[in-house]
Amino acid sequence: MKYRRGVFIVVYRKNIFKRKYLILKRKLHWKGWEFPKGGIRTKEKILYSIKREIKEETGSTPFNVKNHKIKGKYKYKKNLKDRKGIIGQTYQLYSAEIKNKKIKLDKKEHSSYKWVSFKKALKLLTYPNQKKSLKIVERDLK
Repeated sequence: MKYRRGVFIVVYRKNIFKRKYLILKRKLHWKGWEFPKGGIRTKEKILYSIKREIKEETGSTPFNVKNHKIKGKYKYKKNLKDRKGIIGQTYQLYSAEIKNKKIKLDKKEHSSYKWVSFKKALKLLTYPNQKKSLKIVERDLK
């Protein structure tokens, strides 16, 4: 049994006064709120994975991509039919800025999205590892 390699990407946009974070309503594999994340394909460079995942999940092209030099891993709560032999995922934490307010969701994975403040994102995110990741990004982007 092995872990799938992946990236967590805290996506945000800025205006003059504040930063808003993008959270997505998950519907594939589990239900709840998350930020963009995904697997790193074999022989794929991490920066390419980040850009690909953001494009797939939001329709946007990221800029100001930052490596927060945090790694983690988690086990899946159940066996996933489309991930045979995989028991969980490792991740590296990144943040990225996008311009678009309107998001083009990947309808297979997500049902809706919200642009929210740091405090609201912290309340809505489903899993502790994502809440912790958001706190790290908020601290590092100040």
